[in-house]
Amino acid sequence: MTRPTISVAMCTFNGSRFLPAQLSSIATQHRLPDELVICDDGSSDDSLAILASFVLSAPFRVRIVRNEKRLGSTKNFQKAISLCHCEVVALADQDDVWYPQKLARVEEEFAANPVAVFSDADLIDSAGEHLHERLWNSYSFSLHDQHLFAADHALAILIKHPVVTGATLAFRRSLANVLLPIPAGHVHDFWISFLLAACGPVQLIPEPLLQYRRHEAQQIGPGQNRLRDRLAQARKTGPAHYQSEIAKFRLLRERLERRRAEFRHPEVACQEIDRKVAHLRHRAHLPRLASERIPEVLREILNGGYSRYSEGWQSIAKDLLAPVPDDAGRHLPKGAILH
Repeated sequence: MTRPTISVAMCTFNGSRFLPAQLSSIATQHRLPDELVICDDGSSDDSLAILASFVLSAPFRVRIVRNEKRLGSTKNFQKAISLCHCEVVALADQDDVWYPQKLARVEEEFAANPVAVFSDADLIDSAGEHLHERLWNSYSFSLHDQHLFAADHALAILIKHPVVTGATLAFRRSLANVLLPIPAGHVHDFWISFLLAACGPVQLIPEPLLQYRRHEAQQIGPGQNRLRDRLAQARKTGPAHYQSEIAKFRLLRERLERRRAEFRHPEVACQEIDRKVAHLRHRAHLPRLASERIPEVLREILNGGYSRYSEGWQSIAKDLLAPVPDDAGRHLPKGAILH
């Protein structure tokens, strides 16, 4: 099989602290990229100077584009992807460190003709020290879910929760016209991975292919995995959150409907979205009194909603025990969808 060409799409914004290490790790790959496209989102530190210096010695083509106005992380990645020319696009964060075999392993997996591949990663802190934890574990991406994902049931996992981190993802550029544009309010990781899974098989690589940096300045990243942290976050989750999630899934459904011919089984994906929306609507409108929630939660348990579209017993416990926040979403009519 012909070796695919690979573009790396990177976004930068005031990343001078970590950028040199990431650029060096890309430049020392066993399988070098064919091009590196970097979109800078108006950095005011030394990022542009670091990039200009890197261009002089880079062993591949490098294109640097500075945005005239700040786009934010998602729209900046959208722009970087749109500027890539190779057959495969690998996404890169400015503050990670790639292991030397990363692109070689990605290339190997594309030989089986998936639409995309992604991997696990080692978590490190701002000083580059290992946190002795893997990225997938921080997302509660269990072995059971990994096996389902590998058996081409990616949508069944992604409809529950996001498990694909953009920094580990590579996909076929021919699908960019399906993935882009990314609607406002969506994080690019989930939007892209969900639509890719609707297009075809997404291959996962269980080995860590990079060091994913967790630090105080990152814009997005993996959530806390400690139970008390997750429960504390759950207590803050109210009806407005669920309505926001409903709106996001509605946008995914609209894209699936509009580009039906380019997806494998769009009707299946749309049905799953409809069931997810119904489940989210149920959770958004639970009674305020805990005693009144019991029959509602039990009904949804019997329907399989918590196991298929939420986090099982953890979501059940939250809905039974956590106070329902009194936020604006509660005043919406039960069938309302925010746009």
